[in-house]
Amino acid sequence: MKKIFPVITILIFFSLLGLIFFQYMWIKSAKDIKDKQVEENIVSAQYYAATILTQERNSLMPLARKNDLLFPGDKLQMQYFKPSVIKRFSKDEIADVIRMAFNKFNLKDYPFEFNISVNAINGDQVYSDNFYKYYLDSSNLRHVLALEPPSGSSFENMVSEELLSIIVPHQKGLIWKEMIWFIVGAILFTFIITTAFFITVRTMLKQKKLSEIKSDFINNMTHEFKTPLATISLAVDALKNEKVSADKEKSEYFTSIIKEENKRMNKQVETILQAALLDKKEVQLNMKRLLAHDIIVNVLNNINIQVEEKGGKIDVDLEAENDLIMADEVHFTNVINNLLDNAVKYSKENLHIKLSTKNSGNNLRIKIEDNGIGMNKETLHRIFEKFYRAHTGNVHNVKGFGLGLSYVKTMIDAHHGYIKAESVLGKGSSFTISLPLPK
Repeated sequence: MKKIFPVITILIFFSLLGLIFFQYMWIKSAKDIKDKQVEENIVSAQYYAATILTQERNSLMPLARKNDLLFPGDKLQMQYFKPSVIKRFSKDEIADVIRMAFNKFNLKDYPFEFNISVNAINGDQVYSDNFYKYYLDSSNLRHVLALEPPSGSSFENMVSEELLSIIVPHQKGLIWKEMIWFIVGAILFTFIITTAFFITVRTMLKQKKLSEIKSDFINNMTHEFKTPLATISLAVDALKNEKVSADKEKSEYFTSIIKEENKRMNKQVETILQAALLDKKEVQLNMKRLLAHDIIVNVLNNINIQVEEKGGKIDVDLEAENDLIMADEVHFTNVINNLLDNAVKYSKENLHIKLSTKNSGNNLRIKIEDNGIGMNKETLHRIFEKFYRAHTGNVHNVKGFGLGLSYVKTMIDAHHGYIKAESVLGKGSSFTISLPLPK
């Protein structure tokens, strides 16, 4: 698992980079194709519009005499009615023709500006309202085409060359706009795949940690059960000794040892089963009105023996005027007992525990402080995780399964309160419980 995990991570990472790269190349290629297609369509539409605009309008021209003979008056009229696009079409008519051409070549949503000018100094011209506005903008492309009468027309070679200029404002931006859904889709699915990648890696890391925690838990559980079993085995062997069996006092002593170790094992089993019930959320709380100070005093009486054995002391300051809470007596007692038991377990020399209570608004706050080994930031962040135990050099130097604080957190949440842990490595820890007071 340790070797294959980095390999899987690297493979997925490079697969993700490859996917992003080819998505980029695909979008770039699609953009280039679209640019070329639109450019070709504009040129085709311009040529189509030019063809229409250069067709003859017989209604504007004088009728030809027989044998195509032109009299001097006709020549003057011909000169006046030169068959130029500028003379024969209005600005709106030219715009309509270009729009028709754009629609024909799939440019329906593309705006345009146009200009028709005579290729001569001070020549006439017709242009749309905003043509020169976009003409001066260098980012816009200008499409220019010479207007020529149809080959074989009676007007061929009789007019000055006219130029049709068409500008599609923000042509590149319009192409990007047409492709927006393709780009959004590509980015969206790339984001989804990237998210899935990070979730996968995170899950794998979590599973790896759970596997390590599981191994530690099994080691601790084996150690916790091995000690009482060994003690029971020794006590049973002692009872088989004739001298011990003949001595009633010694027999009772070894019998009591077996009984105590058996209770200890049962307590460990109950702890594990209780954790399983908490997982399934099958724990039923028997909520009733309790005086928190009474429960705290009872727990202190039981734990004083452990504190005295270590040569420590407990300072108690129960200053809360209102200590009436709604709680489950058994579980609330276990919560206080677990916190005090941890303070004793992780203590140093000159053990000193402070327990205080006070009212804060509509809450009862219980604070337990110690001067023990403390915790680093990583441990403090994970202290309420199930099976997690701080590494203190030797995994067996402090007994337990890593379930105590997880149980405490679950029970405080079930009582609609909250718990906060603070600690400085080497200086000690403090736990603050806040429980709502009943109305």
